[in-house]
Parts: sequence; C-alpha cells; structure tokens
Amino acid sequence: MSAVTTHVIDSSAGKPAVGVAVVLESHVGGEQLATGETDADGRVPSLGPDRLDPGDYQLRFSIGRYFAGQKQETFYPQVVVAFTVSDPDQHYHVPLLLSPYSYSTYRGS
Repeated sequence: MSAVTTHVIDSSAGKPAVGVAVVLESHVGGEQLATGETDADGRVPSLGPDRLDPGDYQLRFSIGRYFAGQKQETFYPQVVVAFTVSDPDQHYHVPLLLSPYSYSTYRGS
C-alpha cells in the first residue's frame, strides 16, 4: 500500500473532483517522488512508495486545469499541501476539499 493517498472533493459541486493531477514531492529540494490523477471517486489510491522516510513532503494539486475543464474560473491555479512524516510505518491520507475560491485540508485516516 502506498504511504500517501488523497481524496479530492469539489465542495461547490458536491461531488468528487475527477481528473485532478497530483504530484508528491520532497519539501526540501522539491524532488518529484510520484504523480497521479484522481479517479471517478476523486481518489488517488496509490501515490508513491510504500514507505516514506521521516521528513517534510508536499502534495501539489493542479486545480486550475480541473476548474478550466468545468468551465469555471478559479483563484487558485494549484494547491500545495505541505505535511510532515514523523513515523515511516504510518499511512498518510491527505484529503482536499475545494471550490473555485477556497480550499481546506486535514489529515484523514
């Protein structure tokens, strides 16, 4: 199982955000570790390695392209969520709730 997963919900439409490109990067140096795209349920079930070393990472979501496909303007062309891996044996689920002019995130399970 991937150490990192995500789920993107378009709260303005009340449905999963399909086709959002997501990149997992190391926070220091910005090394790209994995890429994915949200599926029909708005999820990227496998993103990157099965284990991440302790440290800081980030998920980069290309929401500008998503909203352009919905024929909607957005204030945010991308959302970057930085997070810290403290225990390499844990799973890290990072959901994103978005709308054209706001977003929120939390650590999921």
